[in-house]
Amino acid sequence: MAKRHLIGLLLATEEDWPSAFEAVMRGLGPIRYRGETHELATERIENEPFDLRHTPRYQLIIDRLSWWYDLPREWLKKVALMDDVYRLNNPFTFQAMEKHAAYCAMMRLGIKVPETWLIPHRLPPENPRYVDMAERYNPEFDLDEIGNAVGYPLFMKPFDGGMWVGVTRITSPEELRFAYEHSGERLMHVQASVEDFDVFTRSLSIGPQTLVAQYDPAADGHYRYSIESDFLSPELHREVETISRLVNAFFRWEFNSCEVIVIGDEVAPIDYANASPDIALVSLHYHFPWAIRALAAWCAFCAVTERPMRINQSTADYFAIGDADLTYEDKLERYRQLADRYFQKEEFEAFCAEALPHLDEVVVEYVESGELDELAVRTITTEVLEPEKHEALIERSRFNLALWAADQRAATAP
Repeated sequence: MAKRHLIGLLLATEEDWPSAFEAVMRGLGPIRYRGETHELATERIENEPFDLRHTPRYQLIIDRLSWWYDLPREWLKKVALMDDVYRLNNPFTFQAMEKHAAYCAMMRLGIKVPETWLIPHRLPPENPRYVDMAERYNPEFDLDEIGNAVGYPLFMKPFDGGMWVGVTRITSPEELRFAYEHSGERLMHVQASVEDFDVFTRSLSIGPQTLVAQYDPAADGHYRYSIESDFLSPELHREVETISRLVNAFFRWEFNSCEVIVIGDEVAPIDYANASPDIALVSLHYHFPWAIRALAAWCAFCAVTERPMRINQSTADYFAIGDADLTYEDKLERYRQLADRYFQKEEFEAFCAEALPHLDEVVVEYVESGELDELAVRTITTEVLEPEKHEALIERSRFNLALWAADQRAATAP
């Protein structure tokens, strides 16, 4: 009798990637691993009142909602603490390790984060004790002095932000003062800008799998990912990939994206706390099938092998490397070894070879099917608010998805 594994999808309003993921998981059918048969099922989770002692049916949960909705966030903590339900992102570090903590950790590990300061709220929090406290302990500070210390141009951005909301590029003390005056109650970072860069990358990591894509943050939101390849040397590609996996292994995140700027031979990570990453079909287009395949493979591995949820961080292992008298290159290699061990990279690859030899074909057939095309058309016409963009985006989706499928078939041709 087959062992059944239920994967829960905790969603907001997304329909594209959940529908594609569900279709691929159905296409896999029963799988065999170490002499046993396993069935992988999916279910979309509803948000309801819950008994803290209730035992959930899910073995693994993909969370796309708790970063902004408290009810499922607290439920996820409960099922992690009480029921050992697997989550792709640790619910405790996901909540606590916003961009500020991620910057601090990576700085200690010796990663080349640009010069960064944290400055107080322009408008204080609403608390009757604030005024008395601030009069005693919050001295006046010179914003111009901080701007000069960081250097222009620079960026002001929320310490816990995402999706480029509240981010301002600043080129002078006057612009800095203006941006700060209009920052409201947000707690802001001031970070040096990396100018005249050669490549801007965004890496999507799912378990031990990483896609490094060329990315244009200044482009329209639907046109930021490029389909170009070979835009980095093998050495730089490995460094960018290693930093992405390091961040994830350190914070116990397994579904995250990382933005890294490359200038010459220097790699500068600027944003790597995105544990609810963009995997929208319209955004990723050519790269969308990779994301669905990687997510299916990692979820299958975690569920079938009953990989335990790691709640505690082993920060001491990483800090021992970061604090040691080692070269930057040696540190990166040791971090990569820690990350590979955490993600069970060798075991994962062996699992895929034994249990999922048909996964590539399942994904290619789905990409070539009318089902995905209908999903793409429906997604674009209902979620892209500008009707004048629909036709061009539909054509791009069809072309790039067909190109991806052709590339996969060419790569496996005898």
